[in-house]
Amino acid sequence: MSNSEQLEQAVRNRFPDAVEESTEVGGVSTLTVAADAMVDICAFLRDDPALRFDYLMSLTAVDWADRMEVVYHLYSIPMKHYLTLKVKTDRESPSVPSVYPVWKAADWQEREVYDMFGITFEGHPDLRRILMEDDWEGFPLRKDYVAEG
Repeated sequence: MSNSEQLEQAVRNRFPDAVEESTEVGGVSTLTVAADAMVDICAFLRDDPALRFDYLMSLTAVDWADRMEVVYHLYSIPMKHYLTLKVKTDRESPSVPSVYPVWKAADWQEREVYDMFGITFEGHPDLRRILMEDDWEGFPLRKDYVAEG
């Protein structure tokens, strides 16, 4: 069993109903998980002694026209392994739980995704624009955004 398969199995064993999809890209396991289990999964990945995902490398989003998706790239410094998590949300009122309680590095990354895509991170302590002016209309990285001029 590869390292990628072992990581996926660890998550499936602990959260049997939370993994919606799985794939492997370049030897890195990518799991699409249920939004309501996201924070618990992240805390498990960080705290389990065999996994120790102590580094949120990046957090971004993708606008797929029919849905929004938040993507988390994780790394374990002591164990030297990677994992990608994805969470789907709808386009009309996109919202996912904040992972700020798990990794403080999510603070500005979640604010950037909010600012550019309009995805709300429930439980974020200071969710406000970070790149655009406070009175900016719309979210520039959404496919339905129309720039003036």
